[in-house]
Amino acid sequence: MIFSTYKFIFVFLPIVFLVYRLLTLTKVPNIAKLWLVMASIYFYAQGSGSFVVLFIADIFINYAIGSFIVKLGHQKAVWSKRLLLTLGLLLNVAFLGYYKYANFAIENINLISGQGFPLLEIVLPLGISFYTFQLIAYLVDCYRGYTKETPIIDFFMFITFFPQLIVGPIVHHGDIIPQVQDKSMLKLQPANIMLGMFLFSIGCAKKILLADPLTDYAVAFYNNVAAGDTLTAWLGSVGYTVSYYFDLSGYADMALGLALLFNIRLPHNFNSPYKARNFREYWQRWHMTLSKFLSDYIFRSFYKKGSGSFNFYFSVMMTFFVSGFWHGAGWQFIVWGLINGIFVCASHYMYRNKLKLPFLLAWGLTFAGVIGTRILFVSESMNEALQVMRKMLSFSDFQGLDVPAIVDKLATFAAYNAYTIVLLLIGMAITFFGKNTAQMTQEFKPGVRHAVAAAFLLGVSLTQMTSVSKFLYFQF
Repeated sequence: MIFSTYKFIFVFLPIVFLVYRLLTLTKVPNIAKLWLVMASIYFYAQGSGSFVVLFIADIFINYAIGSFIVKLGHQKAVWSKRLLLTLGLLLNVAFLGYYKYANFAIENINLISGQGFPLLEIVLPLGISFYTFQLIAYLVDCYRGYTKETPIIDFFMFITFFPQLIVGPIVHHGDIIPQVQDKSMLKLQPANIMLGMFLFSIGCAKKILLADPLTDYAVAFYNNVAAGDTLTAWLGSVGYTVSYYFDLSGYADMALGLALLFNIRLPHNFNSPYKARNFREYWQRWHMTLSKFLSDYIFRSFYKKGSGSFNFYFSVMMTFFVSGFWHGAGWQFIVWGLINGIFVCASHYMYRNKLKLPFLLAWGLTFAGVIGTRILFVSESMNEALQVMRKMLSFSDFQGLDVPAIVDKLATFAAYNAYTIVLLLIGMAITFFGKNTAQMTQEFKPGVRHAVAAAFLLGVSLTQMTSVSKFLYFQF
């Protein structure tokens, strides 16, 4: 089920919210929580079908392992705890590995061996990459002694809560479970509802009015790269770069808004990433909950403070290797991760040595790097990515043309693609000069102007919901 659909907005959400509010009147928190868990599982089942049974079993198994680890809290049980943690990690990695990487492994075995092993008929379950990270973090923190024994209903709320279940943000049990256990969650808080509706309307507008049209243009080009020209390659690639931001941040805004309706605050996931002047700063601003997870559970597993620069840069590269592999089963994703790692290492080197480029030059190089890595990210293969880059840099369409002919060609292209270009310019203006939703949330004071803005954005978005368009990160 997609947030930006009539079914979700006019059927699922009102029913879930109203029944939840009625159940809170019973003053029995677990009844209201159980309703949200059941509604969230139903929500998940709409896109995952029979996998929902394995999803529930996966949660039960991780809860049981975590509970056993917590109960073995004393030092004498360190080996038992380590064994349980290893078992839990292996189960989670194997589960994710089968669904996400089995066919990738078979393809490479066939390539190396010359065999023709058939690919498996596997449908990637929605959100498996996101909730698996949350389960892993929970088990690791149980082992480290950072968690207490958690009631099973609260654990299910943490994992299944529908606003963040499919595409994040990746939430930490230490942030969500205390909110779930707080009695204030049951209270009707009008300020949260107004802010939630405001954020949801912004996210919906980002998705429907900006991301989807830009994505449609980009997808049309990437589906037939050979037929496109240089200008189409540039518009498609820059359009994809901007649409990915509005698509993913739009989902995050809707998730934050929906969670607030139930008095739960999810972490903001974006902080104007395209304003970054280097890749170190970019990854502090882009998909921040993923960056935090990778820093806490991958980078710190490799990096030992005081161990020197080599260990630091090696740890950064391993972190981005994991990030690339997590994002997708394809060599282009691994290369994407490693290139991002190299850029981040270069940024850290400059920072440590107090080297600084002029702002416009630094920003321009960073944004060009973002576009280049996005091409890798959205391409079906390394060959397609290289084909797109060659198309962008060839400028063969302009060879032999004089200045008037070039101007005429540019004007014709602009006129023919005016709608997409205008949307792109609007999107870039918002991205570079507008306030992000974290800033808006901080400054939010319920008032008429916010109500009017929310009604306008949601109203216009509703007129454009003529078809269901999945979020780009559903594939992960």
